[in-house]
Amino acid sequence: MSTGERFVDASFEPAVCGFLHGGARRAGLVLTHGAGGNAQGGLLLALGECFSAAEFAVLRAELPFRQLRPHGPPRPRDGALDRAGLKNAVAMIRKLTSGPVFLGGQSYGGRQASMLLAEESVADGLLLLSYPLHAPSHPDRLRTDHLPSIQVPTLFVHGTRDPFGSIQELEKAQKLIPARTSLMIVEGAGHDLGFKGKAKRAELPEMVLSRFREFFAVTP
Repeated sequence: MSTGERFVDASFEPAVCGFLHGGARRAGLVLTHGAGGNAQGGLLLALGECFSAAEFAVLRAELPFRQLRPHGPPRPRDGALDRAGLKNAVAMIRKLTSGPVFLGGQSYGGRQASMLLAEESVADGLLLLSYPLHAPSHPDRLRTDHLPSIQVPTLFVHGTRDPFGSIQELEKAQKLIPARTSLMIVEGAGHDLGFKGKAKRAELPEMVLSRFREFFAVTP
């Protein structure tokens, strides 16, 4: 399988950067990373390869904050720029397909994707990997205010040992979204969904793809 080719489109502001799997396809998927990672993370790479083999055009997108700083977490003021970057990434991937385009992200990237789609439905569906419902030490500070504004189908993938939100907490958050939602539970997985360092759950990408196709009714 292809590991993706380095991709840069500076015609957008902010620029669209990352790794592109596949050319013109019948559906598209933009995936982005968490606060401590980048587009070369193991989970995104594995999903990119898996979805590309299933005839999706996949962009593993580098968020603008990571384009500016190779290390360190995003700053509070980075959110708006990161959402603009994701909007541009969706617009770019639409050039490669006449079919539906989906937006997904891991942790912080998923939160920014969900906030973007709460503002405007620029994608046809949302894939949230390890949504950071709250900081591990602050379960009372939920990041759910924008969820009632999401108008597209949303698929959550969440581990049973994720300190950023329990399965029970996530099930409650799901109900705030007026569009269709589904939760794929990954037993025994933490916030990294089993992809930490060189470790990986080899079966997870195919499981996500199968659930994704079923939930979104997409068969490219």
